[in-house]
Amino acid sequence: MTQERDDPRPDQPDTDEAQAAAGTQQAVDAGAAADEAVGDEASATLAGEEPAPDAGQLTMLLEDARARADQAHDQLLRARAEMENMARRQAKELENAHKFALDGFVKELLQVRDSLELGNAAARESDADVAKLREGTELTLKLLGDVMAKFGVERIDPEGEPFNPEFHQAMSMQPRSDVPANTVVAVIQSGYLLNGRLMRPALVMVSQQAS
Repeated sequence: MTQERDDPRPDQPDTDEAQAAAGTQQAVDAGAAADEAVGDEASATLAGEEPAPDAGQLTMLLEDARARADQAHDQLLRARAEMENMARRQAKELENAHKFALDGFVKELLQVRDSLELGNAAARESDADVAKLREGTELTLKLLGDVMAKFGVERIDPEGEPFNPEFHQAMSMQPRSDVPANTVVAVIQSGYLLNGRLMRPALVMVSQQAS
């Protein structure tokens, strides 16, 4: 009776099939993982997210930020220096304006003084002509009035006008029947305005109703 010989590897085909199946599953899993990674990267791109920068990129960004900060600081210092220079110039100009505000007025006034000095010298002569001295004085007064008017100085001479307490100061009252009450009948001292602003009120005598 012939004895059958046992097969030393009865399960080998099944083992090979199992390993092949496992390899196939690993490949499927790896593909799925790759697809998932690609999908995550695409989602991040669509969402506007960028990959985290590496150390080199961070260094470049830091250096760029420092350069921008230095430039902004330099511009700030320049602007501050320019503002300080402008403030000094304006202060100097204002100081000069205060010092020399009357520059033009003084130049015009000098000719009035010259005329007064000439009149004073003529009056000292032994044979001085009174009529000529009076004429010279009138011309000097007119010259002074023109200079004052040129710089906005206006004389207040309200004789015959109604009394105005804003520009007139009554020194006395005089009963009068020929003029209405509260009329300026005499000017004791003229008043003056500077560009419409009262510098000195006119001192006047005012009429009152006669009893």
